Amino acid sequence: MTKNDISEINSLLSKPKQIVIVPHKNPDGDAVGSTLGLFHYLKQKGHNATIIAPNDYPIFLKWMPGEDTIIKHDTDTEKSNALIENADIIFTLDFNALHRTGNMESVLATSTAIKIMIDHHQQPDDYAQYAYSDVAMCSTCEMIYHFIEMMGNVDAINAEISTCLYTGIMTDTGSFRFRSTTSTTHRVIANLIDKGAKNAEIHNNVYDTNSYNRLQLLGRALNNLTLVKKFNTAYITLSQEELNSFDFKKGDTEGIVNYALSLQDVVFAVIFIEHKKENIIKISLRSKGSFDVNTFARTHFNGGGHTNAAGGRSELDLKNTVDKFISILPNHSNDLNK
Repeated sequence: MTKNDISEINSLLSKPKQIVIVPHKNPDGDAVGSTLGLFHYLKQKGHNATIIAPNDYPIFLKWMPGEDTIIKHDTDTEKSNALIENADIIFTLDFNALHRTGNMESVLATSTAIKIMIDHHQQPDDYAQYAYSDVAMCSTCEMIYHFIEMMGNVDAINAEISTCLYTGIMTDTGSFRFRSTTSTTHRVIANLIDKGAKNAEIHNNVYDTNSYNRLQLLGRALNNLTLVKKFNTAYITLSQEELNSFDFKKGDTEGIVNYALSLQDVVFAVIFIEHKKENIIKISLRSKGSFDVNTFARTHFNGGGHTNAAGGRSELDLKNTVDKFISILPNHSNDLNK
């Protein structure tokens, strides 16, 4: 984002506007945290801001300040579409292609509002008048901090904003352990704590409120863990029947793939989750080092993301999806055995 862009956006925000803020479908901690952080900032500046999420998100994200104001497009479509159609500005956060919003894609594409994209994923589409895109950033929440900083308003960051941004940075960095976590990230985190983010409380709210069924599902997932030693790869499967037997709730499989990645010598880990309602297999991919799961997901499973964390999908059934995955691994043998 250029200095001229910043100047123009500052000018746009100099008077109250009708603003809609949108995260991607199935929003995670970074998506919810960044939209709420920006929401609180814009409300402070006197704007009429509304967050519209494509659909619901896990319960462990529903404690953040302002979360109860978020509108879900899939259950309140008419109101959501009216707000989008009447918006002066639309911020799209934590995604860079409108199809990532699911059924919101068409109404967003036809909206005449000025679009501002803030995102850290690779290969962005060209739909926004203003784009703050930086794949080196650990999270969109860190980018929102820097955006507010570029606006010259760091002093406006209060406890509410700090709490939301800390949450997204924490979740998208795997509690600050991924290599995308930089010294700048830690300086931002320190400032957020100084401004009111209660780090221990936030960690507890996100990670330490497991249900009995969620832990039982984790046990089943680990029982399904398969090691492909020849390719330093591990994968997990969860069928719809298994999800149902443990009363699956949105977010219950969050982070399970990282257990596979934690195996000694494993550099590539994947979880395959059956979703009968959508008739797809959802795929989460993680890696260590230089193995590029973004390219792997884009090439083979209609997905994408980051070098070490990506998502994808398959319209084959669970068995055939796994068989396809295993058949692809020999093509990446050199990279997986570096």
